[in-house]
Amino acid sequence: MEKQMRAEREKRQAILLAEGQKTAAILEAEGKKQSAILNAEGIKESNIRTAEGNRQAQILEAEGEAQAILNVQQAFADSLVMIREAGMDDKVLALKSLEAIKQLGEGQATKLIIPSDLAGLAGVFASLKEAAGDSAGQPKS
Repeated sequence: MEKQMRAEREKRQAILLAEGQKTAAILEAEGKKQSAILNAEGIKESNIRTAEGNRQAQILEAEGEAQAILNVQQAFADSLVMIREAGMDDKVLALKSLEAIKQLGEGQATKLIIPSDLAGLAGVFASLKEAAGDSAGQPKS
């Protein structure tokens, strides 16, 4: 009888120990699972925030470039208005034409494009000569 009781106690002890180990293993596995899930969510959130930051940086950079282009175009438009207001349209145009021809000659190109309107080109030279004549006749300040 005593052997039976001892065997029964040992059996219950073994069952309780096995159930405890089983519960501990389950809890440990669930803990690892939760840890992996939280770690993955953290990585996902980090990637999302990094992508959002990159997107905002690209948007701001594009807006800055667009503003710079607008500023350059506005400055060019303002310069044209100032030229018109100064009454120097033909003379400035002649000077710019000569500068463009000079730049064509300085380039690395093997072919030069000469305007088919040679009378217009002669007019450029005449305007330049006239502009130089006007400034030669004026006394120096």
